[in-house]
Amino acid sequence: MAKAVGIGGVFLKARDPQALGLWYAEHLGIPSQDGGSLAFDGSESAGMTVFAHFPVDTKYFGEGAQQVMINFRVDDLDELLKQLTEAGVRIDPKRDDHPYGRFAWIWDPEGNRVELWQPQ
Repeated sequence: MAKAVGIGGVFLKARDPQALGLWYAEHLGIPSQDGGSLAFDGSESAGMTVFAHFPVDTKYFGEGAQQVMINFRVDDLDELLKQLTEAGVRIDPKRDDHPYGRFAWIWDPEGNRVELWQPQ
């Protein structure tokens, strides 16, 4: 049986796609590709990718009307949060620690809540 083998991309609408792409490249270190897209590639990007569904009334994505939330695997959550704080990025003070990793949340310049995950 043919099947899906991974996530090929995440696509967001943006008021200013180029500026938002530059923000993610600058603050989260996601490599920029030709044409303005961002992409992870190579052995460093290997790892689990979760595809999950939440109830329509979940508050996990924040209080707004956000329909989708991106989760990024990170290599050093504390250091990244320090860098983001110094850059003036809006950061949720909440943290979650689980046997499978540590979590924190930020907002990008267009108000999208983004989850950061450092796997254990």
